[in-house]
Amino acid sequence: MRLTDFWQRMANHFGEAYADSFARDHVMSQLGGRTVHEALREGWEAKDVWRGVCAAMEIPESRR
Repeated sequence: MRLTDFWQRMANHFGEAYADSFARDHVMSQLGGRTVHEALREGWEAKDVWRGVCAAMEIPESRR
């Protein structure tokens, strides 16, 4: 998954304004106690971060 696709999915699910705030502030155990921004900065693949977000937020399969 390209990073642009990842951010589009985040915006589609959380809304443009909230996606970045969520990515900056929400620490998830699925990302090893990291935020989205931290995980991406540390080299996690965008698809793995998206899977972590989906698991943490219980995003339905149809929206993944």
